[in-house]
Amino acid sequence: MTARVLVAGDANLDLVLRGDVEPRFGQVEQLLDSADLVLGSSAGICATGLARLGVATALVAAVGDDHLGERTRRLLADEGVDTSGLVLSSAATGLSVILTGPTDRAILTFAGAITRLTSSDVDAALVRPTPTHLHVASFFLVPDFAHGLATVLRDARARGVTTSLDPNWDPAQRWDGLVDCLPHVDVLLPNTAECLALAGLLGPSTDDLDEAGTRLATVVPVVAVKDGAAGGRVFAGDRRLATPTLAVAVVDTTGAGDSFDAGFLAAWTEGRSLDECLRWGVAAGALSTRASGGTAAQPDRADLLAALGRGETR
Repeated sequence: MTARVLVAGDANLDLVLRGDVEPRFGQVEQLLDSADLVLGSSAGICATGLARLGVATALVAAVGDDHLGERTRRLLADEGVDTSGLVLSSAATGLSVILTGPTDRAILTFAGAITRLTSSDVDAALVRPTPTHLHVASFFLVPDFAHGLATVLRDARARGVTTSLDPNWDPAQRWDGLVDCLPHVDVLLPNTAECLALAGLLGPSTDDLDEAGTRLATVVPVVAVKDGAAGGRVFAGDRRLATPTLAVAVVDTTGAGDSFDAGFLAAWTEGRSLDECLRWGVAAGALSTRASGGTAAQPDRADLLAALGRGETR
């Protein structure tokens, strides 16, 4: 395989709590079903997913010079991710607490060192050695990097590096600065809610996913939308593709969208058809939900191909 992917964005651990997780203040103690401290972050989970699928992958992100930062680095390295681009910060390593209930989940994030990533850090990682593809995640958690991202993407493409962006949700819901980046992106990877929000930046608000994806596809060549339990969709020019999800026993959906990104990009960087890319993304996302946390059940290539061969869809 000749693809080498550089993933840029966030790196941190997730504390995943399951059971009776709705907080009740007043010093009420609640007993949980499980608690797992696992590798988290959109960029970190995607990088691990790519490495498991056999793609040479490096990650550039900022972590603290502390125990959580070292554990984050070690977990990534153990999965085969090149961590030489990790930046040590004086700030504490970020941490997310995932509260997973029977039908929904909430995420509490301390950004910490995550915000310290800069465009200069990513520029340096882009030349040691130059990757074939740059994937950016968590736009709104890395404000300094995001401020210069349009230039980084433009310069990367000028050097022959293809690009992708998973914007993730904007906690402020303003989506500032993102539209300037879209003309320099080859593959946009939002979920349904993000797709609708981004389409509203380019025209009237809409609740129609087909309309939203079509609108974004006038700016970005490939828009791959993660549609949760419905699977995924692709909008590319006048092409429209849809794939249902796989039937799996879901334990935890944390990071499923990031695993979708990994599956889609693993296929896309190999030059596979958009239909194959979508099926790889949907399968990788679904299979990742079989265990707690974002990486524990991520498929390797054999696992993914076997699931695709069975063709088990909902």
